[in-house]
Amino acid sequence: MSQAKSGDTVRIHYTGTLKSGETFDSSDGRDPLEFVVGSGQIIPGLDVAIPGMVVGDKKTVEIACADAYGETNSEARQSVPRGEIPDNIPLEIGTQLQMQTPQGQMVHVTVAEVTDAEVTLDANHPLAGKDLIFAIEMVGIDAA
Repeated sequence: MSQAKSGDTVRIHYTGTLKSGETFDSSDGRDPLEFVVGSGQIIPGLDVAIPGMVVGDKKTVEIACADAYGETNSEARQSVPRGEIPDNIPLEIGTQLQMQTPQGQMVHVTVAEVTDAEVTLDANHPLAGKDLIFAIEMVGIDAA
């Protein structure tokens, strides 16, 4: 059987959980995740766990936040006067929104805090600062 190596296109089924046991993503009920090993298409900590696996292999890998979505960056949080946000925009904590930077780039943000005077928006990835656990199963390898 051929082992997955850098440059191969592979397909995996996975379930991603937090240390608390909460599932944050899974391929269950969907097509497997397909990517090229070593190409940077997935988080680094998961990418390095794939080489050497063969079809049918299953394993669980723990990935430190530094090898996933990085540490939380306090500079990625910004407070905006509440009056600058249109009334039709939902402001419940956890709501995900899109903003446009002055340079025209789209940025995903999450409503982190709401007061009468301002709204704090967080541009960190929702999984930043979190260690992740992935249960993975190799279901396909196309050699490079």
